[in-house]
Amino acid sequence: MSDQYQDLQQSYGRCLRQGDFIERFYEVFMASHPKVRELFATTDMGRQRLALRRGISVAIFHAAGSPLSRRATAEMACVHARRGRAPVDPALYPYWIESLLKVVAEADPEADEALLARWRQAMEVVCRTFERHYEAA
Repeated sequence: MSDQYQDLQQSYGRCLRQGDFIERFYEVFMASHPKVRELFATTDMGRQRLALRRGISVAIFHAAGSPLSRRATAEMACVHARRGRAPVDPALYPYWIESLLKVVAEADPEADEALLARWRQAMEVVCRTFERHYEAA
């Protein structure tokens, strides 16, 4: 575990201090692709926002290789697998990443190209994990 992504944890903290970060993310994400809005048609968005708030932290720890994040990441991946209770087509993960980066750039006053590249790198790790679970779970 050479890269702990402390810079991302700090960036995420700055984003959350903006107050509407998670809501803004869903606004951008749902507008990113027609299929995304369909995924959330029957979702309790209050619960979903809480899940994502925790999920982003878990994703950062997962990208850092933290053993403490393995179980939570596996659970999230199973939920979003083809046979999970909320399946997500892996083709939509790039929209998730782009939406997150857009909102991080808006919310974190310290976000620059290097930090956004680090966000992308870390979130691609978790998305690849979800993709591997999609068919397997």
